[in-house]
Parts: sequence; C-alpha cells; structure tokens
Amino acid sequence: MNSYWHESVTSTEVERDSLNSDLDLDIAIVGAGYSGLWTAYYVKKLKPDARVAVIESNNVGFGASGRNGGWCSGFLPMTLSEIEKQHNRQAAIEMYSQSFATIDEIEKTLNSEKIDCDFHRGGTIHGATNAVQRSRVVEEVEELHSYGFSEDDSRLLTLEESRARINISGLFAASYTPHCATIHPKKLVLGLAKVVERMGVKIYENSRVTEINPRVIKLKNTKVRADVVVRATEGFTSLIKRHRRTLAPLYSYMVATEPLTKSQREEISWHNRETYHDARNMIIYVQITHDGRIAFGGRGAPYHFGSRVKPSYDNHDEIHQRIISSMHEVFPVTKDLEVTHRWGGPLGVPRDWQPSVNYDQRSGLASLGGYVGDGVAATNLAARTLAHLMVGDDHPLTTLPWVNHPSRKWEVEPLRYLGINGLLRLSNSMDKHEHDKGTVDKFRANILDRFI
Repeated sequence: MNSYWHESVTSTEVERDSLNSDLDLDIAIVGAGYSGLWTAYYVKKLKPDARVAVIESNNVGFGASGRNGGWCSGFLPMTLSEIEKQHNRQAAIEMYSQSFATIDEIEKTLNSEKIDCDFHRGGTIHGATNAVQRSRVVEEVEELHSYGFSEDDSRLLTLEESRARINISGLFAASYTPHCATIHPKKLVLGLAKVVERMGVKIYENSRVTEINPRVIKLKNTKVRADVVVRATEGFTSLIKRHRRTLAPLYSYMVATEPLTKSQREEISWHNRETYHDARNMIIYVQITHDGRIAFGGRGAPYHFGSRVKPSYDNHDEIHQRIISSMHEVFPVTKDLEVTHRWGGPLGVPRDWQPSVNYDQRSGLASLGGYVGDGVAATNLAARTLAHLMVGDDHPLTTLPWVNHPSRKWEVEPLRYLGINGLLRLSNSMDKHEHDKGTVDKFRANILDRFI
C-alpha cells in the first residue's frame, strides 16, 4: 500500500507491547482506530480511575482511521427524512444538530490536547455536473431547510461563487456547508493514541482478537476479562467469530498527486481547502492537502466473497485508474501532475447503511460503527454517546436515534456476494445513464431504493 498519509508522517511511531498474558479490566476496547481511541478518551474523562485498554490486531491506525479521505464531516450516511421515518422529526433534527456540533468538539479537543493533524475548517462543496445531479444538490439543501436548518448550515452557491472557491468547469449547480474540515488521518490517530496513553490507557498492538463474548475477549493464547467489552472494528469486523455478516467490508480507494504549482493552484482557485464531492451515485471525495496535493478517492470496487479482507485487496489497478480518470475529468489540470500515491482498504457497511451505538448492560457488550465511510467526525460523536451510556449518567446524547439501532445481518452467501456487486454495478450504470441521457434512470433507481 502506497498511502500518502502513512508516508508523510515524519515522527517516529511508538513501539507497543503485544498482549501475551491474561488480563482483567473494567473496559476492554477492540480496535485502535478513531472509534476505539475516542471511546477510551471520553471514558477516561468521565471515569479517570477506570482500567481501560485498547487491543489492536495490527498497529494504531492500521485501518480506515489511518488512510481515509481526510474529511471531518458533520453529515451522516442517513438523511433527515430517513431518521424521521424510523423515529420522529425532532429525533432527526437532534441527530443532525449534534453531528454538526461535533466538528466544534473535535476542534476544541485538538487544541486542548495539542494534537496537530493539519485540521482546517474550509467546509465542503457539493457539485452537480448534469441536470439530474443538480436536482439532488437542490433537494439536499431544501431538505435541510425544511427541518429548520438555515443558510448558515447549507446554501446554494451561484456559479460565480463556486468558481471563486474551486474552479470546476461544467458545473450545473453547487452548494456549500461549513460543517466539514480537512484533517491528516494518520496524524490524528497517532495523536489520539498518545493522548489516551498519557491518560493511563494501555494500547496493545499485534494482538488479534478472534472472539468476543459477554465480558470475555479471546485471543490465540490469552483471554481478557472486562466488565464492558467494546467492539470498534469497523471494516475488519467480519474477521471476528460470529460477526461475518454484521458489517460488509466494502473497499474504497484513493490517489494523491504531486503538489500543485503556484500557477496550477491559481488556475483552480482552491485557496480555502474546501472538500469537494459531486452528486453522482458512485461516490467521489476530494480534498487538497496541507502541502498542496489533490487527494482524490472513490468507491465502486467489487465486494469479495465471504466478506474476505486481505492486504492484497488494498490496491486495485482498474479502480485506481477509474479514479484517476474521474480526477482528470473534474480537474483537467491534474493531467499534468504525477500520481505519486495509490492506496485503499475496507470500510464497514451495515445492511441498512445506518451507523449505530450499542450497549447492553446485562451482557457488558458494546459496539459502535457502521459509518459507511463517513466516520471521521461520527466516531467522536459515537464514542461520546457510548461513554455516557457506559457510565449511566442519562446524558442527552444517550437518547439519540442511533443508540441501540437494530440493523439486520447481511444475507448469507452467495446472496450477499450477488446482491452487493449487483447494486454496485447498478449504481455505475445509473451514473452512465444520467451522464448520457440527462434524465433519472427510474427503473434502476427503484431497484436501488428497494434493496438498500
């Protein structure tokens, strides 16, 4: 894996112990990514004397937390209307209000804990490159406003305004929200790890958990007993016994260019480091890094039979080339830039594409995740929510609609393989139809809505 985030970290990483003997804890956390580390942080803030350890099968930030798109976004994979249908209008408003406010919480914590991760709050632009995408951009803004959010939260831009922020040719429409920042993913996860270790949390690396049971974690030759066991494994959840169908590991891939020259930067007018995505069905996500590179990501890679996760899947020549082609289409200036880095990895997707925070006091089992790739900020909100659930202080966050949200398991194979890859192909064909015809592909859209 040739990840820009990994290669651009200059500080020496800490060598941590493996877990080689049985252990007794108050709280055991499986997974040393954002979810696990934020959970450890907020638990120790609420209960400084708690015996907390994080157990990681590889090293800190090995998964999505160390290689994601670098978006710290207040938006969620489920819409306001979807939340309202399952709960009520006020629950939807509160969920999004708390999610937007999480960007402030993260910025405050980074400053107070002196974590330097290139945090920059430039907001995000949602663009439309055809008439169908334009309707999606407009509808997203209108939905937010219909729930009482204002133009301070999301607004349509004039084409002149959007060009002044990022000069993308061929835009039909664009919107802007301030509820997004850019970060350096690896710097953030390493900084978090150092902070929780200073708070007294022990992190064990290269210690693969094979089984999670009520109040007991099993490794190859050791056991951990704890009052609470937290599963924070996201895209690697399928590797744990009895969790193969809990979250589907879908792969996302990225590339990064060499730094833009001064004249190239002027050409695209990208001075405030806004993130960018457009309204196609097959998601793309873009940021400009602290040192002026374009980091461009996309989804659509095939799902691997049996929810398999392997290091060899982290690179995919065909998908990387598609991403480069999309990057050249959105930013023609990148045709003159060398692509210096290519990487990828799995993210965790629940059957209903809705993240959750779960805690059962009787069994001591807890979990958080299923962010569908929107997890950088959501992990913080989820961890705060879970910490309050575990200490039982009746905090308002514990009433959010994702608390103990039930997602059914994914289908058994080969139905899972056929269904997920079929839906991925469907999304690609819908984008092609919309690009070529300029109209909604209603037939395929109805199939997609029915099965997601």
